[in-house]
Amino acid sequence: MESLSVDNKNIRHRKIHKDKNRWIFFTKLFLYVALMIIQILFLLIVYGVMQEYVLYWETSALLLSAFVVLYIVNKDVNPAYKLAWVVLVLSVPLVGGAMYVLLAGNRTRIKFIKKALKNHLDTFQYMPDDSGYYEEIKELSKSAAAQVYYISKTAGYPVYKNTEVRYFPLGEINFDALIEELNNAKHYIFMEYFIIKEGQMWDEVLEVLKKKVEDGVDVRIIYDDFGSGMGMPSKFIKDMNRYGIRVAAFNQVAPVVNLRQNNRDHRKITVIDGYIGFTGGINLADEYVNKVDRYGHWKDTGIMLKGDAVWNLTLMFLQTWRMLTDEEEDYSTYVVDKYCDRKYETDGYIQPYGDTPVDDEIVGENIYLNMINKAKHYVYIMTPYLIIDNEMITALTLAAKNGIDVRIITPGIPDKKMVYMVTQANYGALVKGGVKIYQYTPGFVHAKTVIVDDKVATVGTVNFDFRSLYLHFECGVWMYESSVIDDIKEDFNDTLLKCEEITLEYINSTKTLKKFGQSVLRLISPLL
Repeated sequence: MESLSVDNKNIRHRKIHKDKNRWIFFTKLFLYVALMIIQILFLLIVYGVMQEYVLYWETSALLLSAFVVLYIVNKDVNPAYKLAWVVLVLSVPLVGGAMYVLLAGNRTRIKFIKKALKNHLDTFQYMPDDSGYYEEIKELSKSAAAQVYYISKTAGYPVYKNTEVRYFPLGEINFDALIEELNNAKHYIFMEYFIIKEGQMWDEVLEVLKKKVEDGVDVRIIYDDFGSGMGMPSKFIKDMNRYGIRVAAFNQVAPVVNLRQNNRDHRKITVIDGYIGFTGGINLADEYVNKVDRYGHWKDTGIMLKGDAVWNLTLMFLQTWRMLTDEEEDYSTYVVDKYCDRKYETDGYIQPYGDTPVDDEIVGENIYLNMINKAKHYVYIMTPYLIIDNEMITALTLAAKNGIDVRIITPGIPDKKMVYMVTQANYGALVKGGVKIYQYTPGFVHAKTVIVDDKVATVGTVNFDFRSLYLHFECGVWMYESSVIDDIKEDFNDTLLKCEEITLEYINSTKTLKKFGQSVLRLISPLL
């Protein structure tokens, strides 16, 4: 009875604390949204005043809009993104142009981009030469070698052997392995997550981290300020500092209309002692391991690396840490073999990669496009969102028209209804083009996996949506001829058994009003 009473007190305490955190977050969010609305209203007022008092207003507004539209059209960005902005600028002349300048041309964002890019480029000197592995792969497959070359030479992340890989088909299994490896840490733990949310999962991780700090382990955490805002303890940074855990918040939310706020850290990375690494779709929150039921069963995936390839993940973390803290350190002190006392067996070729919105290179999308375009037999995809541009739709449908078995699993229960509407709006063009789409009926799919021809696969954080592909800091692991690819395919086929196929009849039965709403949302989806 006594233990039950203590448990009840803990539950009540957690509920009170959680309610307080939500109140603080929503108060903060309300103030930020209110200030943003005031800024937009100010622009609208200026627009109205100018209409009233400025001679030849319509001509001036039209000319200004034309100049802004010409500038947007000539920028080297995705056409769908251009179209969304052009519609806004032409719909509300001057105000639309002013919003574009505020969002896309803001000096704070430009400074942010320059700093992020510098840290990104500075780390490349620490990357090993992978030309020998590239030549090996070239002898096996020219198409796989082309992908390796792109990720290595353009994105800056080399390919490795001497790495063991383990795939996790559920967040719960991933979490058990994570806790086990955290408990074994001897020297340092680096964790970078989009969402850290108070609950059983985070409590268990935190207890291990506190113990490790007492043992002299260097523990660092990067969290995204927006992603973690609502679920994070209100005194998170203060508490972590008290425990001896070093913390950095990524791109803190500010009450300013600024596109920089769109650039979030969507990565999920844990690095332990330099030779053990985790990534995938799983954040540090209870729904990811099905400890709470928010959208039915939560289907997620993760991957653990042991060996040489972890170095790419380590440098990704250190890039971001330096950008946020301005700390200068010798990256070579974190190399894989410093604390690793064994050589791991080779399980194919492993290439962890990062994507950043600051280098004008859409690495995540290009890797997906390369995989789809080079497929000979099948392409299997799991993604929570399907908000894609014309290039991706063309690649998927063309593959299907060429006889490739293209299958995509999306959620049956959405986490964001508006985003889900846009996802479903893309079903029509894909299904008509021969792509098979399946919805996971038990709940929500958060996995981001692609498998091609039993030969190549990727597991990571990159969704098939504009935010992941163009705006977020992301990461993933590309694999060739690894035994774990069979595990990923088996998981896909097992998941398929719990899905409902989307047919043309299903699509055609959509109500006219909903179709209209989907069309509008598709048009502006790059700005959502």
